[in-house]
Amino acid sequence: MSLPDPAPILELIDAFRRSKAMFTAVSMGVFEALHEGPAGAGALAARLRAKDHALERLLDACVGMGLLRKQDGAYANQAVAETYLCDHSPSSLSGYVRYSDEALFPMWANLADAMREGADRWTQTFGWHGSLFDHFFKTEERKRSFLRGMHGFGQLSSPAVVAACDLTVFRRMVDLGGATGHLAMAACERYPELRAAVFDLPPVIEVAREYLDATAARERIELTPGDFFQDDLPAADLYSLGRILHDWGEDKIRFLLRKISQALPPGGGLLIAEKLLDEDKSGPTPAQMQSLNMLICTEGKERTLSEYAALLREAGFASVEARRTGTPLDAVLAIKPA
Repeated sequence: MSLPDPAPILELIDAFRRSKAMFTAVSMGVFEALHEGPAGAGALAARLRAKDHALERLLDACVGMGLLRKQDGAYANQAVAETYLCDHSPSSLSGYVRYSDEALFPMWANLADAMREGADRWTQTFGWHGSLFDHFFKTEERKRSFLRGMHGFGQLSSPAVVAACDLTVFRRMVDLGGATGHLAMAACERYPELRAAVFDLPPVIEVAREYLDATAARERIELTPGDFFQDDLPAADLYSLGRILHDWGEDKIRFLLRKISQALPPGGGLLIAEKLLDEDKSGPTPAQMQSLNMLICTEGKERTLSEYAALLREAGFASVEARRTGTPLDAVLAIKPA
């Protein structure tokens, strides 16, 4: 009897090595250094304070992974690295890569304990109490790095999310916890009659101001500091929540959804951008992995459309529709009865 193909197992055995190799290349500044032009391993090693024979192995691994190219002993960034792994790029994911390296990678090493205790791993891994947001905003550099990563990540999904459902009937959107404003920007760029506000904590709004200049719709977007759990919500006929609900347990979600429903006029809407699990939770894999990640980091999880719909209807919404976008986030639109 022939044995099953071991390829899936071998690929998973190797997967963390590839991730860590990319993480290390970003953290050492490999791609930033090569943004200035091709260089050999020896010159890069001197600049990055590494051993040339060791760095050469990392550089060659990045060539094998399609992040770098090599010609006559000189290395250069591939377009994918120049776009997503360099800080200067408006589409950079480098902030999220650093967060994955510095926070997620160590916490995932304690996944088995999360299974046993059903709680996040911040204290076990780093020796301090607090939420992931306390970690993100611990220093100005961490805050900016994380928000830069969220902006790049958001740009992969936000245009598809706002296009997935017809939003032409709405006139004012408030993006709750909107970070750098990528979802509000995408919405206003697609719907020329729409005005928007980004509502987030004051330290986030300070950084968001720096991103508004990137959109032609900047004159139609306001930045409003506040806490959506504590403060009154700015008036809107459309609220949005992008990667917010998956952070929290059901009690906090019920509170927030009721607050939004009560603030909306009749016929108002709520646009949600999250990874949707299949109804039997057998896929898709990115949503399953993110749900484990939320266990590691937060009190939240990823959910099915039925789970979101039950919470939304309980909060007073009548119509709930969803669209798979083919990007990292899917779209759910809920409407309050007219």
